[in-house]
Amino acid sequence: MSRASMSAMADFKHILVAVDFGDSSDQAMELGIELANKYGAALTLVHAYEIPTYAYPNASFLVVDLLTPIEEAARKELEKTLAAVQAQVPGAKAVLRRGSAATEVLSVIDELHADLVVTGTHGRRGITRTVLGSVAEKLVRMSPVPVLTVHRRPE
Repeated sequence: MSRASMSAMADFKHILVAVDFGDSSDQAMELGIELANKYGAALTLVHAYEIPTYAYPNASFLVVDLLTPIEEAARKELEKTLAAVQAQVPGAKAVLRRGSAATEVLSVIDELHADLVVTGTHGRRGITRTVLGSVAEKLVRMSPVPVLTVHRRPE
């Protein structure tokens, strides 16, 4: 690859950081902040939360009772995180979505015309990854833009 094409690849204008408020997410956010400042790019944090589903008859009241507190907790955490990020990237924004994290991040990529996604990865392997799935893996496979994954640093 020529230097010119590598330079064009690195001209990021809008960076999304997928956040789940865990350690690897914090490290991805730090890198997203660094890249946004380096490239003068817009920075948007994206958090998606899911409502647990139950297969009980007549359990619809459970979903209604859970929706508001889960959404409020996610909103408060995202607002707190955004405030800290805005100290370093004043124009940073945040998007809160309900649904599958990978699906919602992919949707936000299209809506905001982002050209890079930074996401943490828990580094799960084997059956744990198979059962729990991997948001980072889905983003890498399905994203129309580059995805930079960040592993949690060992303590």
